[in-house]
Amino acid sequence: MRSYFFAAAWAEARGLDFDRTLLFVAAMLHDLALTPPFDSSTLPFEEAGGHLARVFTAGLGWPAERRDRAAELIVMHMRPAVSPEVDVESRLLQVGTSADVSGSGLEAFDTPFRTALAEAYPRLGFAAFFVDRFRDQAARKPGCVAAELVAGGWSERTLANPLEGGN
Repeated sequence: MRSYFFAAAWAEARGLDFDRTLLFVAAMLHDLALTPPFDSSTLPFEEAGGHLARVFTAGLGWPAERRDRAAELIVMHMRPAVSPEVDVESRLLQVGTSADVSGSGLEAFDTPFRTALAEAYPRLGFAAFFVDRFRDQAARKPGCVAAELVAGGWSERTLANPLEGGN
């Protein structure tokens, strides 16, 4: 939820038009493949998550191209930054997840917004759990983006995210 609200607030502050339903569903599903019941033993979590998104959105009755689009957003959130002019929803999911997980880009959001979001959706030890999941991915899938992030100090930034302290 936090990732979605960060993304939507960022878009609104910039006057960006976006598909709210698509972004919401992608935000809700983007890390599902990090959890043991949905983890792939071979695919990076974002790719496995994209496949899961196709299945879940099929259950919503979405047409194939919209299901593929949800999957694309989930894969793209772990790729290099996408310009909002090229793909607004992918950029928004990147912004939202970066702010929530590692605190990257938090300066774009005022303190009252961040505080209200943390109160509405408490982190409850999120950073430690999430870092553990990423380190697990990195150890088992050394060529994945999660492994690159862990090797580059991402874990430390995530554990030091100011949101962990409630602001």
